[in-house]
Amino acid sequence: MEELLDYNGLIYKIISKYPKRYDYDDLYQVGMIGLIDAYKHYNSDYGTKFSSFAYYYIVGEVNKYIRENSSVKVSKELVDLKKRIIKCRDFMTQKLGRIPTILEMSLYLDVEEELISNALIATDEVISFDCDNNILKCYDDTSPDILDLKSEVDKLSDEERKLIYARYYEELTQRETSSLLGMSQVQVSRNENKILKKLRNNL
Repeated sequence: MEELLDYNGLIYKIISKYPKRYDYDDLYQVGMIGLIDAYKHYNSDYGTKFSSFAYYYIVGEVNKYIRENSSVKVSKELVDLKKRIIKCRDFMTQKLGRIPTILEMSLYLDVEEELISNALIATDEVISFDCDNNILKCYDDTSPDILDLKSEVDKLSDEERKLIYARYYEELTQRETSSLLGMSQVQVSRNENKILKKLRNNL
């Protein structure tokens, strides 16, 4: 188990992407739980790098912790900002003919991207997968569209889900995703297009 300490950097890299209002020591401890859980379930016979395998256990555990603790930490300012974001999103969707990105809403509202992300996370507003193909969009967690999308994503293989999660939830570049999943950038691009086509056809 001592070799798990070699993956401290992975945990810190993951938790650094979360809002600063969360205690990083707490997130680290939660991330370590995910790392240990990954260690218990890892099977090298599948040819997946342990760091890639552990990544999703760590993220899953941290997200679970945040979901369970976010409701008691929502400030009035974040709630008010969320209302502005929803109005902005609806307005820009009509103007652009697609769901605006966080960057676009940030520029429109003159609010930092991080604050927008914080407001959405804190108030359980779900930013789902977003892509240039405009297949995967932003919806409330309980909307029929996102439930259908989640259902289709759940039907993907483990490797397909990892790629989609890295590209559209973590917003990693194709180069970062290729490094994370241990495949070439060309493979990432090719597999990503195949997965999006599969989702498009099934939705």
